[in-house]
Amino acid sequence: MAVARTRCVALIGVSGHPVDVEADVGAGVSGLHLIGMLDTALSEARDRVRSAVVNSRHPWPDTRITVSLFPASLPKRGSLFDLAIAIALLAAAGVVPAAKVAEPFFLGELGLDGSVRPVRGVLPAVLAAVAAGARTVVVPARNVAEASLVPDVTVVPVAALSDLVKLLRGDGPPTPGGVAGEAEDTGGDRGHRGGAGDMGDAGDMGDTAGGPGGIAPDLADVAGQPFARRALEICAAGGHNFWMLGPPGTGKTMLAERLPTLLPPLERDQALEVTAIHSVAGVLPPDRPLLTRPPFVAPHHTATVAAIVGGGSGAVRPGAVSIAHRGVLFLDEAPEYPASVLDSLRQPLESGRVTVSRAQGTVTFPARFMLVLAANRCPCARPSRPDDPCRCSPAARRRYLARLSGPLLDRIDVKVTLYPSTRRELLADRRFTEPSRVVAERVLLARERAARRLAGTPWRCNAEIPARALHTVYRPAPPAMAPLLTCLDSGALSARGLDRVLRLAWTLADLSGKAGPEVAETNAALGLWLGEER
Repeated sequence: MAVARTRCVALIGVSGHPVDVEADVGAGVSGLHLIGMLDTALSEARDRVRSAVVNSRHPWPDTRITVSLFPASLPKRGSLFDLAIAIALLAAAGVVPAAKVAEPFFLGELGLDGSVRPVRGVLPAVLAAVAAGARTVVVPARNVAEASLVPDVTVVPVAALSDLVKLLRGDGPPTPGGVAGEAEDTGGDRGHRGGAGDMGDAGDMGDTAGGPGGIAPDLADVAGQPFARRALEICAAGGHNFWMLGPPGTGKTMLAERLPTLLPPLERDQALEVTAIHSVAGVLPPDRPLLTRPPFVAPHHTATVAAIVGGGSGAVRPGAVSIAHRGVLFLDEAPEYPASVLDSLRQPLESGRVTVSRAQGTVTFPARFMLVLAANRCPCARPSRPDDPCRCSPAARRRYLARLSGPLLDRIDVKVTLYPSTRRELLADRRFTEPSRVVAERVLLARERAARRLAGTPWRCNAEIPARALHTVYRPAPPAMAPLLTCLDSGALSARGLDRVLRLAWTLADLSGKAGPEVAETNAALGLWLGEER
């Protein structure tokens, strides 16, 4: 009987922290004692581990067992530690060689029958393990595709505790179906070698097959709203926020759903970041281990602040703003959302991240998303016709739209009013609609121009340029600034609004192939920010 050690990872937000799992099997009153600042789910691991070991036909030490998770001051939550606790315990009891389990990381939840079940957050956990110097990581078989995205590490997938013990003891091949893939031992000559490979084959999120019969949304489906389609292209090219105001049936939801189809694929580091967030949130599709397309998130209007920005009574989970990171967050019927929810968006819109504070600590999640708001003109949302006009009073309309606060609308770059289209307008506009792939090519060219201009900086699109750089390095010529300064002096434009108009002007210049904004671009950007059609 001795002390054995192995390693696992504690997830705090989307960041992983290495944890040493030490097991001591010694004299004393029989029982399993877990120490190290544990939550309820982890405290219950003693019963899961005991049943898993016994049902895997391994002897349970009938003595005092102490398992310590170091560092003790680091909060540890969830069932991710089950497998590491079981292996450390078996190594201390002499069932498996202690030297073989000291270096690898073990991640996974145990079933009472000894099966190894999938867990959330495998990708950020493996990333943290590699950063800590790990060469081998043991994960549940159903998490192997996600774990294999990380390069320079041998991923050993297991489906049952008994099969992992056989591998560690060298007792021969595992039983059929026990281990998904070849792996002789955790020293790692065989197994799944990590690496992202061809990201295009790993599965997508943005090109959602949301239409009937699995047909992906296409911008060519939206007819009768040429100005709104152009505004959508501008938003996609610069990463700008978008607000649509209009009666039902004018295409607001259709436009929002087609915005991700105009965005370029995620870069490799962005794809790993987005996938890690979705993994921690538990919304990563099982058939898509790597998300290469920008996500699209549309929460219901009854969503709470915790559901939008993140939180929870136990472990803090990412909210909709973080799940939409590098993608689109769409709030349909925006005035129906609680005022507290709408106001909670202001901080992540400015900083690109959201900080959630709880009694247990503070967690920061990335939240760099494009916000799309849609709203009706009045509470009744009835189309107003000459023979049947809307009966909402002007005061009721003002109260309804006043639910969208001025500070929030000040952070929206493009504001568009949509009007119902007649049959003749719909038929005529069909000849001018373009498919998403054609518009996406123009968007990609504009983003490439911006990327060349922003090379050597941490910013990737115009919407991310900070105010200081806008007024120094990227300040337009004085003639182009003149109309903006006039509106600033008259109070029609706030200082924050000036920054957003300048970013929008640069996007218009990129779409036009110009070296910088001219008077035409700044005037058009000002009209889009004010909500005036040009």
